[in-house]
Amino acid sequence: MQLSEQEVIRREKLTKLRELGINPYPAALYPVDATSKSIKDHYQEDKKVVISGRLMSRRIQGKASFAELQDSEGRIQVYFNRDEICPGEDKTKYNEVYKKLLDIGDIIGIEGTLFTTQVGEKTVMVKDFSMLSKALRPLPLPKKDAEGNVYDEFNDPELRYRQRYVDLIVNPSVKETFVKRTKITNSIRGFLNNMGYLEVETPILQPIPGGAAARPFLTHHNALNIPLYLRIANELYLKRLIVGGFEGVYEFSKDFRNEGMDRTHNPEF
Repeated sequence: MQLSEQEVIRREKLTKLRELGINPYPAALYPVDATSKSIKDHYQEDKKVVISGRLMSRRIQGKASFAELQDSEGRIQVYFNRDEICPGEDKTKYNEVYKKLLDIGDIIGIEGTLFTTQVGEKTVMVKDFSMLSKALRPLPLPKKDAEGNVYDEFNDPELRYRQRYVDLIVNPSVKETFVKRTKITNSIRGFLNNMGYLEVETPILQPIPGGAAARPFLTHHNALNIPLYLRIANELYLKRLIVGGFEGVYEFSKDFRNEGMDRTHNPEF
């Protein structure tokens, strides 16, 4: 596979990190005690925090730099100062690691204290940082020029559906959709449980596809040497449970239908 120029450069940086004795993919647990949301909701001046997240932007100005860190709950501004990170004579960690070897998309851990900037932005003053995961591919982050025009937006529908992980990183509103879906499902589950219904699981592989008029996916069970079908509906098995004595049952099930598809019609639903 042909690597892009950016991918080649990032792999070279990966090698340099290892030469400096820095593991770009440490397996050890990084103990965080704060998130972007908890910092903003429970802000205390000069409070010590340990956070981690993905580096989404940065503005380097000599020995100082402002950056933006994104975690599971949002974004927080962080402030890197060379003399705070490297109080001694050795400035390698700031001058080499931060300025030259870190990239947008890298996941880092930060230890620091809280302060508020002159414009009122709640910020983490970085005392130390650790590499948690080096990104080898650049993120498709949008860019805005002086006139407010936006370029390089990740808005191609085909790419967004095929690369959901990238879509989730660069488009926070998509992530919120996932969260809302889970909350809705949990709410329905709680309502049915409170009404006395029992959540059950029915077979996904079935010897006879039934419960709906649809074309099934066909597979083969090698040990039993029989054909099996991915279920097209769970209705018949739920009815058997009712016959068996349960008064109310429900299931959040995946059904599979080997038919056409579009934005509103998925083979797996």
